[in-house]
Amino acid sequence: MEIGPDDAPVRIPPGRQQVILAALLLDVNRVVSVNSLIDAVWADRPPVTARSQVQICVSALRATLATIGLTDVIVTQAPGYLMRVPEDSVDICVFRDLVAHAVEARRSGHLTEAAELLRRALALWRGPAFGGDVSETLSARAVPLGEERLSALEECIDIELQLGRHHRLAAELGGLVAAHPLRERLRGQLMVALYRSGRSAEALEAYRAGRRFTVDELGIEPGEQLRRLETAVLAEDPSLRLTPAEAGPPRTVPHQLPADIADFTGRDAQVAQIISALAEPGDRAVPVVVMAGKAGVGKTALAVHAAHRLARDRFPDGQLYCSLAGMQQTPADPAEVLARFLRALGLPGPSIPDDAGERADLYRTLLADKRVLVVLDDAATGNQIAPLLPGSDTCAVLVTSRVRLTDISGAQLVDVDVLGADPALTLLTRVVGAERVAREPTAALALVQVVGGLPLALRIVSARLAARTHWSLASMVGRLADERHRLDELAYGEMMVRASLTLTYDGLEQQTARLFRLLALASRDSVPPWVAAALLDDDLRRANAELDLLVDTQMLDVRAVGLEAEGRYAFHDIIRLYAHDRLAADEEPASVAAARTRLLGGWLALAEQAHARLYGGDYTVLRGTAPRWCPPGGFPPATLDDPLRWLDDERLNLCAAVDAAAAAGMDELSWELAVSLVTLFEANRYTEDWERTHEIALTAVRAAGNRRGEAALLCSLGSLHLSRARLGAARAVLTPALATFTDLGDTHGLAMVWRNLASVDYHEGAQDQAAAGYARAIAAFRDVGDSIGQAHALNQLARIDLDVGEYGRAIDNLNAALAICQDVGGTRVEAQVLHRLGTAMRLQGRDTEAELVTETVLEMVRGNRDVYGEVYALHALGVIKARLGRQDEAEQLLRAAMTSGRKILHQVGVARAGLDLALLVSEKEPDHAVELATGALRTFVDRGLPAWEVKAREALRSLSVQPPATRSDPEGRA
Repeated sequence: MEIGPDDAPVRIPPGRQQVILAALLLDVNRVVSVNSLIDAVWADRPPVTARSQVQICVSALRATLATIGLTDVIVTQAPGYLMRVPEDSVDICVFRDLVAHAVEARRSGHLTEAAELLRRALALWRGPAFGGDVSETLSARAVPLGEERLSALEECIDIELQLGRHHRLAAELGGLVAAHPLRERLRGQLMVALYRSGRSAEALEAYRAGRRFTVDELGIEPGEQLRRLETAVLAEDPSLRLTPAEAGPPRTVPHQLPADIADFTGRDAQVAQIISALAEPGDRAVPVVVMAGKAGVGKTALAVHAAHRLARDRFPDGQLYCSLAGMQQTPADPAEVLARFLRALGLPGPSIPDDAGERADLYRTLLADKRVLVVLDDAATGNQIAPLLPGSDTCAVLVTSRVRLTDISGAQLVDVDVLGADPALTLLTRVVGAERVAREPTAALALVQVVGGLPLALRIVSARLAARTHWSLASMVGRLADERHRLDELAYGEMMVRASLTLTYDGLEQQTARLFRLLALASRDSVPPWVAAALLDDDLRRANAELDLLVDTQMLDVRAVGLEAEGRYAFHDIIRLYAHDRLAADEEPASVAAARTRLLGGWLALAEQAHARLYGGDYTVLRGTAPRWCPPGGFPPATLDDPLRWLDDERLNLCAAVDAAAAAGMDELSWELAVSLVTLFEANRYTEDWERTHEIALTAVRAAGNRRGEAALLCSLGSLHLSRARLGAARAVLTPALATFTDLGDTHGLAMVWRNLASVDYHEGAQDQAAAGYARAIAAFRDVGDSIGQAHALNQLARIDLDVGEYGRAIDNLNAALAICQDVGGTRVEAQVLHRLGTAMRLQGRDTEAELVTETVLEMVRGNRDVYGEVYALHALGVIKARLGRQDEAEQLLRAAMTSGRKILHQVGVARAGLDLALLVSEKEPDHAVELATGALRTFVDRGLPAWEVKAREALRSLSVQPPATRSDPEGRA
């Protein structure tokens, strides 16, 4: 394996380094977890030291890459590493890009360009993927890469055969067939090349050699296509020549397409895709396009519009059309459709055979060599379509279906989605009139949004407005605002959204229909697959199968893939309302309650596991008695690889789950879930979510008389107020929490309140009282086995020791806290302890040691995605660099701390770093220094931080500036 420029590549040593580099490049610019790298190297037999060996290999790779100027290419990012390079510098990415351009060139008729692009792509290969001795995991990933290469090669040869290059291809194909004797497409291409080169006998011998091989080795005959090719060679079929025979004139020219849509809007990309796919003949197979989309999305309108565009020039021999009624209780019988088509093609009724198979044969015979477009609307299954496919590639077939029909060989799938805002507004304007839309532009946009861009719903709304010119657009928005009656409003004449959706719903199997309606219990945001398992109380495999069925019938959308490899799912807003309708009508209340309990219990179980991943266990959080739910075998392993990323993906769902639990009277679950999310909210600075979920849960527990839940939420709100430096608000909620936990004899709750109250005391300047509070908390945490809570309180106690000059005692406390963190794996608190240890070393004058420790902290907090901790680490490191005389580095770090703090609205952190920056730049930028110190003082006064207020005033005096007067110091003397 080589990496670097073509003229001076660097060889990567064989073995583990090659495997790790290959694994990173296969997922270039995406995080590859350490567990995945271990699996790539050792498969299912990793040694105990596997994680360390991966780190060593990554370090070696970084050193090798640095020799050719590739620094910072392999980035550490939880839960593993990321290879950050431009995709156009990775061979496999360049290969795929060239192949994609070649496909487009061929579709546009530029065959020479397509062949050249494919040859360039193939030239990037120097042998098999990962050639050499690699692990089982990489060997498995090499298989599809090899298939991509061979498919591109076969595509290239097809094009070059069309370009008349059969003479020079014959030799190349001979070697390829020998290397890949089971690839019948290559063997067929060899036969064509030999035949066109005047070597018919050799073409037949190539077939017979292939037949002997498949019969001897596999016990089966060659495929149908290869057998037909042998027959064609024996018969010297004219179709094997470069120029196909001309089609004869049609006897009857049917024109069955419905009228084009006068106000058809948008869909330019899909129309172009359909025309491109159907206008150019394929590899002797009839081109088929299957359009799939949900009910009311406008599939028929798009099909008819595209068919009219095609009919003008491409299919002069006629257009056949039939609605197959796929979603009706009695879909159209293909035999009856064939009879209709045969009559349309001029065959008298008495001449139509009774047998369905004979009808299909006659249909294909009549269409042979004719250019006819067949439009099959509202198909149910591939079996319904198969008898209606012509046999000639001069014809084309356009199918619409609510189901993604993937069982039609060679069909190109076109997904039809809702309209975007601009084309939807254009449609509304064409029906309602430009003057009314211009008069109410805000209401017009709201109409488009409230129907979710669904064309059927938009046409209904537009038709109602057009019929009632005295209605304003705003009044129509008002009618649709109430979700309980929105589906009732979306009806006009024979156009009814509810009826259209009911056709699909009635066709669902019992369990699939049940999942559809139960999904109404999920939030509006997209959800992972385990949600379906919880709602059905089933395992993930069966739940995924039901989700696939809903997606196939267009009743559920697949959204962007998140942490789960299976993807995420969501309703269109209109379909979600219909699911609520069906839930109320078709599901027993007890079943609904049980499904809701499992769903919310699943969110609680995951939130607990995420918290434990961050803290090394179930520490620093109170637990209650709410029911949890986990799928059989547990959640997918990758779900919580990165707990903070998981929170980003699921934040809206988690907040909605707190709301849902509170609304359903599940007060215990509501408060448990809210407090379980605090660490995640704090780490990602989702303080508004923190406050809102707690206020909602607080209302629920108070209504239920749940005193412990109320105290837990008040304690957690105290932590929120502390993080915002709102000391008075913190004490106001912590005091009643302390009283309740005392009454209940809840030692764990008392420990957490004592710790938080001690922090309030500290920031208010009552250090002795704070130290006593931390000591009580440490003892209580120890009694209940909350190791991380104990470590956190020890860390806070050490802060007081440092303030009073007891450096030795502080370091003893910090070492005790550090040992606890390292024992349980609590890396977040470990980083906080190390940060304070660095401060202790600095205060002892051990600046070089402090620098090393603080640099480690900075790497840890970034690896943990602890944005709050990053502000503190940058600030501390800047102060240390200044003490070491490295002023430029110090200034850069302090400014970085301020920038990071502003991004997360951490104004106190910004003020603290700004105060030290003011002292650092006081000589070269005196005015800016005064501005920084004054701003810091204003923040400290506003947040009620007297100790820091004193420091800011001292800094201003050192800058020869009289501090401004404030409420706490009217004369500015403090």
